[in-house]
Amino acid sequence: MGRLFGTDGVRGVYGRDLTTELAFGLGRAAAVVLHRGSTAPLSIVVGRDTRASGEPLQRALVEGILAAGADTVLAGVVPTPAVAFITTDLGASAGAVISASHNPAEDNGIKFFGASGFKLPDEAEDEIEAEVRREARGDGDRGRVGEVPDGLERYLAHVASAAQAPLEGMRIVVDCANGAAYRAAPDVLRRLGADVRPMFDQPDGRNINEGCGALHPEVVAAAVKETGADAGIAHDGDADRALFADAQGRVIDGDQVLAACAIALKEDGGLERNTVVTTAMANTGFRQAMRNAGIEVVESRVGDRYVLEEMLRTGAMLGGEQSGHVIFRHHATTGDGLLTAVTFLSLAAKRGCTVAELASAMRKFPQVVRNVPVAHKERLESAGKVWEAVRGVERELDASGRVLVRASGTEPLVRVMVEAESEADAGAHADALAAAVGAALG
Repeated sequence: MGRLFGTDGVRGVYGRDLTTELAFGLGRAAAVVLHRGSTAPLSIVVGRDTRASGEPLQRALVEGILAAGADTVLAGVVPTPAVAFITTDLGASAGAVISASHNPAEDNGIKFFGASGFKLPDEAEDEIEAEVRREARGDGDRGRVGEVPDGLERYLAHVASAAQAPLEGMRIVVDCANGAAYRAAPDVLRRLGADVRPMFDQPDGRNINEGCGALHPEVVAAAVKETGADAGIAHDGDADRALFADAQGRVIDGDQVLAACAIALKEDGGLERNTVVTTAMANTGFRQAMRNAGIEVVESRVGDRYVLEEMLRTGAMLGGEQSGHVIFRHHATTGDGLLTAVTFLSLAAKRGCTVAELASAMRKFPQVVRNVPVAHKERLESAGKVWEAVRGVERELDASGRVLVRASGTEPLVRVMVEAESEADAGAHADALAAAVGAALG
């Protein structure tokens, strides 16, 4: 068994990498670790997305929690950030989400939140992993199972309360990715007065993220243009991220959303420490926009948990990723796609401008990303020929672009990103580097 936890919990193909036996072990181990040093009763909120494997994994996870003597509170099918919110709202000890986010339907995953609603630190995950390897079955008093029937309603009311202005008169297409947002996203937008046109809101357990959602924002962009809508939103399977489209059918990514929100908050006197946190993947245009606005940029490792770590370290209240994870720490403890949608769209409404005008806060440099399937992503660091190729591209680009090559924390992939002054140059360099990665790492 290799290391279980990646950058966003335990994730893999259901029945092969993530089995019901492992889910039981994770539930038992999490309850044991999180209860150490405490005499108070332990309760864990459990939510899931729409994958068919979610139900058997939930049964096994809950059985493990109960076997360790902890109580379980079932939240049902809800967005990942809803579990974080419900955990703190109920005063529960922890939260657990069964989801593989943007991954295909055959995958699933399990991740945990602490009592404060923050994802568990690496050290806590290491303890849980060590406890899983003990393979104990639990031999004490069993916990109890309860439900939180109004959890989603309380979460949606919380998200709606963050709106800067009503969305009346705004026609919005929302791609729910056949995932956890399928009811929640249209509901919260309608509460704010929007005319909502949902798509991919008919999950069947197998169609989550299939040709839709945040991995395919061009789909909602085309629908916006075709229907004459004002904006589009694309969520991923667990609704912790959001990408957008403007009325002309152009995709608006997380960098543009983060830049627009940072500048708007600064203008309104609400950007604490005049700081925003992003990752190495952020577009050069983002950094230029922040520099021009007099906003300090702090860079973290890729992954919204690491963005949050830097936010907590620096006291920043806003941070995010190009992928659409944005953290508004005044309102949330993790990336929240619904909250991002409500904030971004209501900022446009408040200013009386279009989302295209709001997103124009930054100019995007052409950026091309290639995801290279590999057999041995752990060998990337020592792959000399890959880094030799990277240095060659960097010399050719000089100051007119940049290169980032990294192993995915959740999938057997190496991600190659190239920025250049033209998309053609960026694509050519990215293809060359992707070939080098494939040759070196299989």
